[in-house]
Amino acid sequence: MNDINIPKPKKLKYHEKRVAVTKEFDFSAAHFLYEYQGKCKNLHGHTYIVVLTVSGYTDEQGFLIDFNKLKSIYIESIHNKLDHSYLNSILTNMNSTVENMIVWIWEQLEETFSLVQYKKQDIRIEEIKLYETPTSYATLKWEWMHG
Repeated sequence: MNDINIPKPKKLKYHEKRVAVTKEFDFSAAHFLYEYQGKCKNLHGHTYIVVLTVSGYTDEQGFLIDFNKLKSIYIESIHNKLDHSYLNSILTNMNSTVENMIVWIWEQLEETFSLVQYKKQDIRIEEIKLYETPTSYATLKWEWMHG
């Protein structure tokens, strides 16, 4: 029921097109780079920005995925593992560059989106951007991971 007297549409879903939604998140972490001669060879920190885009088909209410659900997936899959962490002790099989980290982040999120509840709407990660600074970031796209 709504506050004003407007009848509910016969259908809440308007179309059968693939659509994408995007949400931004952040986490703060410390790291250093192995075998690197610049200043990043020393322990330092960043507030990383993760820009997550997922695509798929809307449900009968016209939603692809609720933004709050997308946030809770991110928090469980990424934020709780990386926020206020020492990346070198978590990402032990790689140098913690944004180019490596973005693939690891994709893999963690893709595990969740491969669950059966997301199959009906064919929800998939379309793109992730991982900002290390406001002007420096890595991008990863679905076709690069699955092409």
